[in-house]
This record gives sequence, structure tokens and C-alpha cells, in this order.
Amino acid sequence: MRSDKPIYVTQPHLPPLEEFIPYLQKIWEKRILTNAGPFHQQFEQALCDYLGVKHLALFANGTIALVTALQALRITGEVITTPYSFVATAHSLLWNGIKPVFVDIRPDTFNLDPTRIEAAITPQTSAIMPVHVYGHPCDVDAIQAIADNYNLRVIYDAAHAFSIQCHCGNVLTHSDLSVLSFHATKVFNTFESGTIVCPDSKTKQRIDHLKNFGFVDKVTVVAPGINGKMSEINAAFGLLQLKHIDRALSQRMDIDRIYREGLGTIKGIYCVASAGEQMANYAYFPILVESDYRFTRDELYEMLRAQNIHPRRYFYPLISDFPMYRSLPSAQRSNLPVAAQVASRILCLPIYPGLTAEEQDRVIAVIQGEDRA
Repeated sequence: MRSDKPIYVTQPHLPPLEEFIPYLQKIWEKRILTNAGPFHQQFEQALCDYLGVKHLALFANGTIALVTALQALRITGEVITTPYSFVATAHSLLWNGIKPVFVDIRPDTFNLDPTRIEAAITPQTSAIMPVHVYGHPCDVDAIQAIADNYNLRVIYDAAHAFSIQCHCGNVLTHSDLSVLSFHATKVFNTFESGTIVCPDSKTKQRIDHLKNFGFVDKVTVVAPGINGKMSEINAAFGLLQLKHIDRALSQRMDIDRIYREGLGTIKGIYCVASAGEQMANYAYFPILVESDYRFTRDELYEMLRAQNIHPRRYFYPLISDFPMYRSLPSAQRSNLPVAAQVASRILCLPIYPGLTAEEQDRVIAVIQGEDRA
């Protein structure tokens, strides 16, 4: 029996409304709504402390942060990137007049495959832009070694990578710049915003100028900047969310465990391996619908939707399949066999704090072929 209550692939984590009211009252009292106000400054420092970084620049959203990161490093020519991501990754390149060069992904993590990067490097290559897909850290050492050997910059699209670790600590420190998204669908959200993690104060200063029209002071403009500033309301909400994030991450871990227990023995359903408790943030729960499952991926997708359960085929289609990219030589399917195969089989199941055991049981039951919803 179909339930009337929808279950979405993700829902924004919202703390109790009464906890946010005092923040709003302070904003109303001070009449400072943007332009690096007091909550912006507090949130910037609190986020540095939580993430274990020294410098970051807050932005209105993650896409503008990506565009600005490329500007800050003066990236030109070609950038090697992944076809298996949200379109903002490649769009940020086009907005800067940069040619994306797509390289295939690894079949285990779905991250950019370091063994395929060198073959894609040309004299026009200036940078590599990998993605920590689903919050699973890339092979940062292998990618950095290639970048160092060819004198390339590395900018990580770390939209999914809030609070994840790697083998030697904080994954956000393994690059020239890392960009996080705080969109409402993310593990940590501020309604809508993002940040660039910077290696030093000089780089942060340049980025802060670029996100504020290039202004240094009221009469001095040093770069053709953009309006990428985070508002006081977003910053205040971020401060409140930081108080709840550890509990939210713990709830996500529990949901991940229940899925693995409930789906692990179903023929044709492969639960993508986790990065491990110390390295994961459980941002998504991706499964692969294999050929020996009794339905295709798209049939299962429609079956779940018929039960008012709304998973996501994430990432499908590939970025390289969209009209603005598919004419590129690197976008040809023959160049991206692993990414094409994964995109045709991927399904991300609902995972968010507040997903009840009964709701999760509904999801598992449909996939098992039982009607106990």
C-alpha cells in the first residue's frame, strides 16, 4: 500500500526554530545584513576551528566559489576533470573560458582515476579539478604527485566533503584550493552558501577581494570581482548548525549501517563501499543496480517513486552527455567507459537526519520486493 508521506533522497537538517530566533533578533537590532558583518566573522572563525583549517573565505553559494577559485589562481587553457559530478563542476570552467578535459573514474570510489590523468595532459593543461564524490576522499597523493610533476594546480570540488578525513588527516589541505557547498541538500547546510579553503592569508585576501567586486576599500578596486558574499542570515544559521552537526553525522552513520544490513544480501544490489568511519560523512547512500537484479535501475527508480519514495539517479546523465560538452573529444563514451557504466546503474537512496526506522524500512521493503509499506 502506497503511503501518502513522501520520502526524499535528502532533506535539509533544521534545528528547532526557537533556537534560531535569537540570531535573527540580533541581526534586526544591528541592521547589518551582509558585507562581512559580525555573524559572518564569527562563522568564518568557528568553521576554521571545526574543519581544522587556518583560512577560508565564505561565499553565497558553492558554484560562485568554484568560479572564483579558478579566477584566484588565474587558471586558463585546459583543466582535467571528471564527467561524474554535478554540472556546476564543469560549468565553473566554461564560465571562466576554460576547456574541460574529461577523464574516466575509478570503479570503486567513482572518483577521478589518477592512472588516466597523465594521458590527458597537453601543453594547454593548467590544472586538475577532481571531486570527492559522495564524500569519499580522492587519491590525493597520486593526484598531487602528477600535478607536481607537470607543474599543475589542483582545485578540489569538495562539495560533498564536509568534515571528511583522509589517510593523513584533513582532506581539505591537499590542494591549492578546496571548495565546499553548504546547499540545503548537503550534510552541513546554511540554506545556501559555500566556502573556499585557502592555504595562506595572501590567497584568502585575493579571494575576499574577488568575491566583493574587487574592492579593497571604498575607492579602490583591484580586480574584476563578482558579488559572492554570504549574508548575515546564512552565517548565523551556520553558527547554529555547527552546534548540531556531530549529532547529525552520527545519525547518518546509523542510517548507513541499517541500509547495509537490510540490502547486503539482495542479489543484484551492490552497496557502494564506505570510506570508513574515520573518513566518511555519509553524505549519500549510493547503490548500483546490477544486471542480475530482477529489475533495471530505471524500473526500480519508478517502483520507489510509485511508493512515494524519491531516490535520485545521481549522477545521471554524465556531465559529458550534456549539449555544451558532448562535442568535446574527451566527452566521447569510448573515453569514459567506467563513468558511463556507473551512471547507468547508480541510485542514491534517502539518507538524512530525521529519516525514521519505519521510513527506512519502507525503502528496503520495496527493493526486497515485499509490500509492507
